[in-house]
Amino acid sequence: MTNPAEAPAGAPPPALELLGVDKRFGPVHANRAVSLRVAAGTVHAIIGENGAGKSTLMNIVFGYHQADDGEIRIHGRPARIRRPHDAIEAGVGMVHQHFMLVEAFTTLENIVLGAEGGLRLADGLAGARASLERLAADYGLAVPLDRPVGELPVGLQQRVEILKALHRGASLLILDEPTAMLTPGEADQLFALLRRLRDEGKTVLLVTHKLREVMAVSDRVTVMRQGAVVADLDTRSTSPAELAEKMVGRAVQLQVERTPSKPGAVLLEARSLDLRDRHGIARLRDVSFALHAGEIVGIAGVAGNGQTELLEVLAGMRRPDAGEIHLGGRDLVSCGLGPRERRALGLAHVPEDRLAAGLVGAFPAWENALLGYHHRAAYGTGPLLSPSVAIAECGRRMETFDVRPRLPRLRASAFSGGNQQKLVLAREIESSPSVLLVGQPTRGVDIGAIEAIHRRLLQLRDAGKALLLVSVELDEILGLADRILVMHDGAIVGERPGDGASEREIGFLMAGGRPGSA
Repeated sequence: MTNPAEAPAGAPPPALELLGVDKRFGPVHANRAVSLRVAAGTVHAIIGENGAGKSTLMNIVFGYHQADDGEIRIHGRPARIRRPHDAIEAGVGMVHQHFMLVEAFTTLENIVLGAEGGLRLADGLAGARASLERLAADYGLAVPLDRPVGELPVGLQQRVEILKALHRGASLLILDEPTAMLTPGEADQLFALLRRLRDEGKTVLLVTHKLREVMAVSDRVTVMRQGAVVADLDTRSTSPAELAEKMVGRAVQLQVERTPSKPGAVLLEARSLDLRDRHGIARLRDVSFALHAGEIVGIAGVAGNGQTELLEVLAGMRRPDAGEIHLGGRDLVSCGLGPRERRALGLAHVPEDRLAAGLVGAFPAWENALLGYHHRAAYGTGPLLSPSVAIAECGRRMETFDVRPRLPRLRASAFSGGNQQKLVLAREIESSPSVLLVGQPTRGVDIGAIEAIHRRLLQLRDAGKALLLVSVELDEILGLADRILVMHDGAIVGERPGDGASEREIGFLMAGGRPGSA
């Protein structure tokens, strides 16, 4: 193991120091005597496979969990952090991958929530407004303070979270997978902000699985594997290939080879799909496309531009206001076929939000592994389900998809986000579909698992399956898709072949640019 770098003589104390931090959750040893030193005024990345203990460690620093053993020091002083309030008092802020915002509240109300500033709310709001206007000017974080957060795009919602932390005095800012839902342009803006915060003396802890981000913005990087620190490196002295190998324990192919596709018959066709939400806002506008056997069609777009609704309409979770969906020679809309009937016709769906639509957190892994397919004969005889058969099958899938820990009886909520994603992917892929709808297949997934997932998706394509891939990771779309459809404001605004597609042009269309004017 590589020990954290020692601070030079006469240097200020580290912004954060962890000494022998250990944490267990029952049989899961999440953190194994972790020692870590984060220098003040730096951007320090923490990377590792899913289940490596990164999030657990950060949740200990922010007070969501308490360590079983070990010590936390902040700016050289021992800190007893039993809850998030203690962390905030110590100058620690955290921006979570899934934002902790109340969508109906305004930006200002979200930022002061829990820190209103006294009995008179109006005084607290006025003081917060003045403070936020200063912070916005200092760091280029302008946001509309009086609009409901739910109306803001994802990039601005992230700014709200960062402003909330800075407003509460954070000198150490933890960011968990901060670019998971940002466009390349928004990610670059975030990197510029992180560098500015660093130059102003703030310290940033960046938890990410994206090696490009590590190389682009961090000063130092700590690698974790199986709950322990295995490397602590100066970013300038390493490379993406070296970091990937240290994360996984073996050489990793960062770009999976894709052979030319051999499209066959049309398996799924959407014709003129329209959808309005309960407020009457158009979410899909005249969406039409065909999906062929033996191809991957990628949908590129900024989150919130209709991709989620398109997947839900195709999967039968929503009924369109107009249009047709043809599968297996039938119009699914006019026939009124729901998700179960569509699965019987060979349509599988990996939802974008695994927590909201893909899993039941309170159920054990083995029950989640058969959700939607529990009626199949393989799981029992007649109406009776055989738990032993289902548990054994779940164990086999956990082995195949490298789900950790391999405990079929463990609650789904106890798995890391990446391992939850593998559970959902295993369930849908192992159902042997002819058409697979895949939403954000590698969100929150580590580099080794990304390689395996990409290989499996390409294997499905080469076996004659049709795949519709929705991802906010433009690199993922460019690396896997045979054709790319770009969505903006609920409509398909452009189509490009996968081979030779320009990241600049696709990003331009994603942002609302007109085709041919990039």
